[in-house]
This record gives sequence, structure tokens and C-alpha cells, in this order.
Amino acid sequence: MNEVGLLLASVFSAGTVLALAGLGLLINEKAGVINLGAEGMMLCAALAGYAVCVHTGSPWLGFAAGMGAGAVLAGALGVLVIWLNTNQSATGLALSLLGAGLSAFVGVPYAQQALTVRSQFAIPVLSELPLVGKALFAQHPLVYASVALALFLVWFFYRSRVGLVLRSVGEAPESAHALGYPVRWIRLAAVVAGGALCGLAGAYLSLVYTPQWVEGMVAGKGWIALALTTFATWRPLRILLGAWLFGGVTMLQFWLQSQGVDISSQWLTMLPYLTIIVVLMLISRNPTWIRVNRPAALGLPFHPG
Repeated sequence: MNEVGLLLASVFSAGTVLALAGLGLLINEKAGVINLGAEGMMLCAALAGYAVCVHTGSPWLGFAAGMGAGAVLAGALGVLVIWLNTNQSATGLALSLLGAGLSAFVGVPYAQQALTVRSQFAIPVLSELPLVGKALFAQHPLVYASVALALFLVWFFYRSRVGLVLRSVGEAPESAHALGYPVRWIRLAAVVAGGALCGLAGAYLSLVYTPQWVEGMVAGKGWIALALTTFATWRPLRILLGAWLFGGVTMLQFWLQSQGVDISSQWLTMLPYLTIIVVLMLISRNPTWIRVNRPAALGLPFHPG
């Protein structure tokens, strides 16, 4: 029974990385910008957060550094695709490659460094409950923050004036511009905010989920987070549930190995990516569903008249 609780706790922790990054990318796409640079941004943020934590001993300063690194890289992407009208897909891929190479080069001295601070979080009494105690009441605060963020974005996109304006920029930027809204600045703000959340996901990865720095440690999670936005048909709560689903698939491979199941480790490692491919194939069978939910101007440049 305790084993099941620990497995559930691991699922929520693994899903938080994908949830934070996926919700950040959702903000980008709601404003009409595709960010294919999430993988590189998360790598740089993971390194920045880890390095700051090593030198200061403060994980919270590390999280702030990760968010800052993600925001800066996203801002550079925003300037290129929004003002210089470079191709969004090509620019995002270039950012992803840049982030991978830059983090590998700068991170060499930190590969042998160890964190001196390991914080433990638990709600007294509740964390000792059987089965659900460890899973629900002994998580890092950012696990709960990811749930709160998903709920906030539901309200923000569909109930707040600012959120409705942001959605209008992703649906019909020409109409938003005609009404006097600064479309480019709104898109840039959305890209920077999304980049900060991707940065937070990267810092969470290196400071909490696997507290160490290893070259390439994001290991495709940025791409899974990007696929999550389509998988969830651009809905915040579906992104959260999808993140937990893929977190569960990721943890399943380790649980099966611990149980001595005789399956090749290569097949187990492929499980999250195979799941993504299968889900996207199923969704693609109903193109109308995607077309109705997808921001109409996603990936399209805007030229103010």
C-alpha cells in the first residue's frame, strides 16, 4: 500500500515538470506564437537554477534564476519572430539547438557539484495518511502551484478581460489591432511569460526532481510539453491531466524495473514518446476538433498596417 502511495507521489512530481512547461507554451500559443525552443530554454534554465543554488545555497533564488533565463531566451525569440518576422518554427528550433549547446558548454564545471540544501516538505498529520498521504500532502510547493496555475489560467483565458484580449490576438490579430490593441507587445508579453514558466520547469527539474546537473538532462521533456498543448486541445486543465498521465507513464518504466518485469529497458524508455505518438494519431483522426480549438492565427506573422 505504501508502495502505491510513493508511486503516486512520483507521478505528480514527474508531471509537474511537464505541467509547468506545457502551461507556459499554452500562453504562447493562445497569443498566436509557436515556441519550438522549449527544450533549449529548459536546459539553460536548469543550469542557471542549479548554478545559482550551488553558489547561494537558496533553491528559491535558483527558481528565480531559472525563470529569468527562460524569460530572457523567450524574449529574444519574441523579438525575432514578432518584430523581425522570422519563421517561428525555424527560429524555435535554432533556439533549442542553441540552448542545448550553450548549457552543455557552460555547465561543465557544475557536473561534479552537489547541492548542499535538500528541503523536505510535508503537511503534518495529513502526510502520514495511508496511500494518499505521501502522494497528496508531502509534495514540493511547486506541485501545488502547478495545479493552482492551471485553475488560474482557466479563469484568465475565459473570464478576465486581459485573457480575452490575449486570445483575440491569437485568433484575429488584425481585428485586435483595428480595435487599438498593441498586438506585438501583447504577443511579446505572452512569449516572455511562457518562457518564464518553461524556465521554472527547467529549474524544478535540476533542483527538485533530479537534484543535479547533467548535460541534456531535460531529455525530450520540452518536446513532450509542446505536444501536450495539442493533446489537450489548448485547454489548461487538460494539459495538467495530460502531464500527470505522461508523468505516470515515465514512472511506470522505473516501477516495472523495480518489480523485476523482464522487458528491455529500451522499450520502457520509449514508453512516454510512444504514448505521445499514439495519442496524437488518435486526435488527428478528428481534424475538426483540432481546428475548432486551435488558435486561428497560430504560427502566422502579423504585419500592422
